[in-house]
Amino acid sequence: MYQLVISVAIWSLTSVSAIAQVANPQDSLTRYKELEEIYVQAARVQQTTLSTDAVGTQELNRENTGQNLPYLLSTVPGLQVTSDDGLGVGYTYFRVRGTDHTRINMTVNEVQLNDQESQTVFWVNMSDMASSISQVDVQRGVGTSTSGSAFGASLNMQTNFVDTVSHMTIAFNGGMYNTFREMINAHASIANRWKLNARFSKVDSDGFLYRTKSDLYSYYGDIGWYGRKTQVILRAFGGAEKTGMGWEGVDYNTAYGIDGADRRYNPAGEYSVKAADGSDSTVYYPNQTDNYAQQHAQLTILHRFTPQWNISTTLHYTHGGGYYEQYKKKKYSYWGLTDPAMVSNPKDKSYGMYQKWLENHYAGFLINAKYVSEPVDFQVGVAGNNYLGHHWGTLEYLAKPTLQALPIHYEYYRNKANKIDVNTYAKANWRIIHRGQEKLSLYGDLQYRYVRYSRDGINDENMEDLPLTANYHFFNPKAGLTYQNGGHMLSASFAIANRDPSRNNYKENARYDASTGTWTNLPKAERLYDYELGYQYAHARFNIGLNLYFMDYDNQLVLTGEYNDVGAMKTVNVKDSYRMGAELTAGVRITDWMRWEGNMVVSRNKLQNYKQYIDLYDDQTNWNWVGLDSIEGDVTIAFSPTITAMSLFTFEYEGFMATVQTNVVSRQYLDNTQDVHAMLKAYTTTNVHLQYQLPMRKWFADRRGVPNVRLNCQLNNIFNEKYASNGGAEASRFLDGSRCTWYYAQAGINVHAGFQVEF
Repeated sequence: MYQLVISVAIWSLTSVSAIAQVANPQDSLTRYKELEEIYVQAARVQQTTLSTDAVGTQELNRENTGQNLPYLLSTVPGLQVTSDDGLGVGYTYFRVRGTDHTRINMTVNEVQLNDQESQTVFWVNMSDMASSISQVDVQRGVGTSTSGSAFGASLNMQTNFVDTVSHMTIAFNGGMYNTFREMINAHASIANRWKLNARFSKVDSDGFLYRTKSDLYSYYGDIGWYGRKTQVILRAFGGAEKTGMGWEGVDYNTAYGIDGADRRYNPAGEYSVKAADGSDSTVYYPNQTDNYAQQHAQLTILHRFTPQWNISTTLHYTHGGGYYEQYKKKKYSYWGLTDPAMVSNPKDKSYGMYQKWLENHYAGFLINAKYVSEPVDFQVGVAGNNYLGHHWGTLEYLAKPTLQALPIHYEYYRNKANKIDVNTYAKANWRIIHRGQEKLSLYGDLQYRYVRYSRDGINDENMEDLPLTANYHFFNPKAGLTYQNGGHMLSASFAIANRDPSRNNYKENARYDASTGTWTNLPKAERLYDYELGYQYAHARFNIGLNLYFMDYDNQLVLTGEYNDVGAMKTVNVKDSYRMGAELTAGVRITDWMRWEGNMVVSRNKLQNYKQYIDLYDDQTNWNWVGLDSIEGDVTIAFSPTITAMSLFTFEYEGFMATVQTNVVSRQYLDNTQDVHAMLKAYTTTNVHLQYQLPMRKWFADRRGVPNVRLNCQLNNIFNEKYASNGGAEASRFLDGSRCTWYYAQAGINVHAGFQVEF
């Protein structure tokens, strides 16, 4: 089916491209200059610091062979990536400075992309989004105010393409584990100031782990009218996914391939059946899958009143829906089967096939007004969003029948949630000194945010009621100073950020007493005080920079290392904690055809006066409980490596380009016990990218209509490092000191190759 869609898209976009060629080239140039001016006016006001990285479309797509966007940002200091399938094609997650993905504010054209309940982006239903992004700004720490609120980092994506020449691109990549990516992308510049962008991508992979197959597609399209003072742009993008589950993890020996263990082993859907001879046979449920689709629509109107003043308004709507299906052994009570007429003992277990569904609607608006002049840039904005989410589960089959017939599609829980999020902000960048090479700028940013979260219904894991309403009022101020002179830049900033708990934070911690109508153990909102100090020197031949940060938390919700039923990590509030570190960046052009750049982050991440009780058992065979053990004092925060580093060599010569990128991540703990028996080993991975631009125009005397053809080859983890980048641990310990832990193995060496043709 998707091959037909691609064929129709190629025909349609080629026709549009041909029509667009009628336009006068001089008119196109004039429109481009006008458009460029409007686009620059629309850019956000923010402080110039060393903790912001801008990644353009060429760098993003240089190594794009179907992996999700976080893998293409692996040059950013302190950024770590991991995935369920081990390849980065399925469910993908990332951390910045140890901050997990639920605390990273992600936007597309200033519209918040994070799911409003889980507060994250899973990327799997947005495969190949990099092909439609013009630039990504990654801000470490508390970034500038926009829709939502950053709590440790932010990822701001733009899809603004201002090309004046119509073109079309077709790309194909194929590689190991039956990984394939097909993409068609086109831009048409049409007469009368109209522009059109469209993309369709298909990504398939078996995954590194067994039965983690990904079947993904995504699309992006926009149509815009670009007048002398006004832009009107309508965008639509989205995608769908069907992936095999890989979130259960494996033991240490399997993850690291010790004693010849098969690192691709995946226990999801595993169960035993009796053979005819009475022996047990291991089989796997064939439809242990996750299925989800999401569609986004944005309408943006930007008007420039004067060369200094402009205003933009965006309306947006997102719809998502899907389910996951599992076959697992559970207690009857897990599915709410406690009626004596149905089951004799709710604690008895049975294999069951069940589905957990969700559907959500997310809509809102953004209004931004900006003033730009020589001495000052000033921007005010307001954003309002409304989210409605429905969750329900159905039990489809039980291996051990109930006393009475189970109703068809038996619904064992249902709940819904509503979240209203309104924020307004004002920010300014005042150039106190702006003469020659010397510049001194003062930045200020004030944001007020109101959140109302309500939910009702039955919890999906313990069948408890969820009649909750929570209101939050947050004030997030930021201030900074930047001095630049002769290639030197010195910046300092201070910011406060607040974050409301997510759905899982409530679900895993809060308990409701229906008899008294009261809650206990409600998670608290988090607060962060972020201090940053940076210095950089940029020379025509080299650059070097150092950024120091201290992130002081109040009631940080930290990962415990435990997981819930769907592979999401549990959290707990800790009163006092901090992250501090030094980020060193450097780069040098060694020759005209070779350059090097790199970074290293050294950090200390601590929970202060922390106390945790863990269960103590005799051994992993009998599991006899013998008492409680405790951890007290200052401990290292889970999933927070002390050192991360990146080195990138780039070679370019007459159409040939090669990159050699090495990433280093030091050891990190799986929970907050600072226990070497619950730890991810340090790992180093090296990727090599080869690219060659065929000299097509040298081969043809008539250059009109000659396409650009680029060949590429991506070799990941060329030294075949056996590593795990994520894992978890039970809150228990055995008398011999060992722990019950699990790990997510990542792929060894894997090779992908393909081509790109641009017309």
